[in-house]
Amino acid sequence: MNIRVSALAAGVVLLALPAAAESVSLAGDELRQAISGKTVYLNVSGFELPIRYAANGRMKGTMGTVAASFARGNGAADSGKWWVDNDQLCQKWTSWMDGKSYCYKLTRNGNQVRWVRNDGRSGTARISG
Repeated sequence: MNIRVSALAAGVVLLALPAAAESVSLAGDELRQAISGKTVYLNVSGFELPIRYAANGRMKGTMGTVAASFARGNGAADSGKWWVDNDQLCQKWTSWMDGKSYCYKLTRNGNQVRWVRNDGRSGTARISG
């Protein structure tokens, strides 16, 4: 009888555990809601680059002084605009990335994100608050 009780208890515990998180492609309104009003921390060369995505389509990024010393571009901070097009996050900085527009496909697993840019570059990030 002890074995049955242990097996039943183990089954109840397993049912209570959350299922393993699955990667989900973000698209359309789900993508917009996932980043609007949030800060996305990009992993860039061992540093985190926080980008704040405002609900009005504006964005702002700020590098720490150490990261900025390694960066190419015009300064430790920049701003720009973002939008969702063709189920991708698109953005255009004022000076970073030479002011060019790029679009990204995002896959989310919890608060972790994998991104693939339209030129093939890829990386990871996390979403907060």
